[in-house]
Amino acid sequence: MTSSAAAARIFCIANQKGGVGKTTTTVNLAAGLAQVGQRVLVVDLDPQGNATMGSGVDKRSLPLSVYDVLLGHAGIAEARQASPKGGYDVLGANRELAGAEVELVDLEARERRLKAALVDVATAYDFVLVDCPPSLSLLTLNGLCAAHGVIVPMQCEYFALEGLSDLVNTIRQVHANLNPELEIIGLLRVMFDPRVTLQQQVSEQLKAHFGDKVFNTVIPRNVRLAEAPSYGQPGVVFDPASKGAQAFVAFAHETVARLGRKPAARS
Repeated sequence: MTSSAAAARIFCIANQKGGVGKTTTTVNLAAGLAQVGQRVLVVDLDPQGNATMGSGVDKRSLPLSVYDVLLGHAGIAEARQASPKGGYDVLGANRELAGAEVELVDLEARERRLKAALVDVATAYDFVLVDCPPSLSLLTLNGLCAAHGVIVPMQCEYFALEGLSDLVNTIRQVHANLNPELEIIGLLRVMFDPRVTLQQQVSEQLKAHFGDKVFNTVIPRNVRLAEAPSYGQPGVVFDPASKGAQAFVAFAHETVARLGRKPAARS
């Protein structure tokens, strides 16, 4: 692989509402982007380590993790692991990360630790995808301060709209005070069932309000996507023929087209 001179595009996958498919979106978009020729790093900022495990990396036996990187004990180049089947790299997380919240409080530039660490590997990747925990914590702030933008996975349900307004306010605050580059890249409709009238109505409301910020790709509710993490694989790899996998590959194509990234040269 040859390094591209361009620095990676860094995106948080975020939503303050839990259970909306953030991790599923992160690992499947990563695998989809890898399949269309992009070099990808997934950063797992959730102490549960689901993006790590869902990428086929055992969080229990990580020699180094995102915890070590945030506290300055290691660089990303040392701490990253290759996803065995995903085709991308992972900066993994485990329960140790929960303690970082307390330890970061006294450190200088505590909300910009991830941003500083990513500088060293910025040209090694085309995309960096940061899987954020659902709470607005110091870990999430590190993700938002490092990112160029936010991809918001959301279900088309009534309460999702309420959660979205909270997230938009958070992004505005971070944009104003900490990271002037930060913007919403787009809203991704996930777990979508077109037979449910309410979901169609909410989808139309989203498009009316946010316009082209709503991605064209829609991710359907799909059992195979839900099963894949227990096998340590993204759904895109686990069952490429499934509707969910095909939708995520389409989403990867749309992401690349929207952001003007050409596949990296391979050596």
